Amino acid sequence: MARTGLEDSADGSAIRSALKPILKTVAACVTLGTGNSLGPEGPSVEIGVSVAKGVATFLDKGAQRKLSLRAAGSAAGISSGFNAAVGGCFFAVESVLWPSPAESSSLSLTNTTSMVILSAVIASVISEIGLGSEPAFAVPLYDFRSPSELPLYLLLGAVCGLVSVGLTKSTSFMLALFDGVERGAGVPKAVFPILGGLTVGCIALVYPEILYWGFQNVDTLLESRPFAKSLSADLLLQLVAVKIVATSLCRASGLVGGYYAPSLFIGAATGMAYGKIVGHLISVSNPMLHLSVLEVASPRAYALVGMAATLAGVCQVPLTAVLLLFELTQDYRIVLPLLGAVGFSAWITSSDKTRRRATDNSKQLNAATTSSEASICELESSLCLNSESDDEILVSQAMRRRYVKTQLSTCVTDVVSLMLEEKQSCALIVDDNNCLVGLLTLADIQHFTELSIARNTKKLEVVRVSEVCSSYGGRCQVLCTANPNMSLVAALSLMNRHGISRLPVVDGDGRGRPVGLIDTESIDLAFRAFAIQDGLSSWFFMEEEDKFKN
Repeated sequence: MARTGLEDSADGSAIRSALKPILKTVAACVTLGTGNSLGPEGPSVEIGVSVAKGVATFLDKGAQRKLSLRAAGSAAGISSGFNAAVGGCFFAVESVLWPSPAESSSLSLTNTTSMVILSAVIASVISEIGLGSEPAFAVPLYDFRSPSELPLYLLLGAVCGLVSVGLTKSTSFMLALFDGVERGAGVPKAVFPILGGLTVGCIALVYPEILYWGFQNVDTLLESRPFAKSLSADLLLQLVAVKIVATSLCRASGLVGGYYAPSLFIGAATGMAYGKIVGHLISVSNPMLHLSVLEVASPRAYALVGMAATLAGVCQVPLTAVLLLFELTQDYRIVLPLLGAVGFSAWITSSDKTRRRATDNSKQLNAATTSSEASICELESSLCLNSESDDEILVSQAMRRRYVKTQLSTCVTDVVSLMLEEKQSCALIVDDNNCLVGLLTLADIQHFTELSIARNTKKLEVVRVSEVCSSYGGRCQVLCTANPNMSLVAALSLMNRHGISRLPVVDGDGRGRPVGLIDTESIDLAFRAFAIQDGLSSWFFMEEEDKFKN
């Protein structure tokens, strides 16, 4: 009740907006200070965008101005994190402005660009004052021998793309695992970060390189520090696998941090191992073939390109990855290998990730687009901050309050008649206490009928819901539920993770009584309505502003 009252009041919304960046900072400091396998850049972007939202709310700006401020905040987060202002500017374009075509189409390009540039520059200057002018990690000298190396870099991009897909699938598996533990064993979510940190600590006893030490561990991989110890290709490949598991575990357990630093670590280890293996193979074959074109650069060159390729593959920000590494190396020779490897990696992973565009008026959701794989938002939440109203939309504002209820003893023909009467494709199954026990769909009934005919099953006078649900492997199971006070984005994430197109809504008091139903159509309708509402508010704001000027 207290939470509902807080969300219904303007003062409560302002308090939450003010506290969010502070709490995010504290949580990230605890996570990273204890060495967990995540990075600071994601939280810094979210903090920057949260501050921008607070400023926009305080100034009561329209939707377009708020989008410009969010872009400026995200640029500041990346710019300060990597001490790379140009990379921060392009990150704002890729992560905020491009995913919001409906809003950005009416933006003033000059004003938005100037805000993003100024924000990135100021953040970079402040970062230099506080942390020094050195780049985030020590960049070794880049060595590009000849254009004949380009195919090797393209192959490296493909390898980094596959590694990125592995990180995505590992994160999806860990998220599903923790969800299953929560539902099956009743373990509270507050315990998961402790379990995640403890497990990562145990892994670090064998592989201490996976812990977050700033970017010192990346420097170790790049062998860019004096007297740096060279790691074998075998150990580097082990670090790639262990880092993927540790990072997925940290994300799924609820620890606060980003995927940028882990992506760079994984990319550096992948590129360094790749470079050492390729160099060894060519050194063995070169004396036999006597081909000078087989001369290749040092493994550190492949490590640098691998960092950008993996970052682009995991976070789907190819331009940012290219400009970031180019800005850090300040070597034009790296551009061609970077573009080739990053393009290949992003292309391989683009079909495996979906970026949520909640405020895009052309957005169409359907069952075919849902996937059990982790979305880009689950991997790196700072890439899905392009919607101002996402956190404000609750399940209660989108759920259908008219739905069909039935019991296991009800005749199936009666249930189908109710579905037809209510124009619904499913029915919620409840027990005598009105508690949810299952979900029956028209597809379940159709599949039951087709299998019964195919197997020449003896006809029954009355077919009940229980017989449909218990037949042929069991159906009508409810994989997960939502509650009215849950964020609509969180509910959509649950649906995507389990590959379902509808979700029962139960009361929040733990009794499990159904109060509504959400599906892809109702979610799409809610997102569209809120986007239009923001657009109307912005239009009225601009009208009032023009009247005031005149």
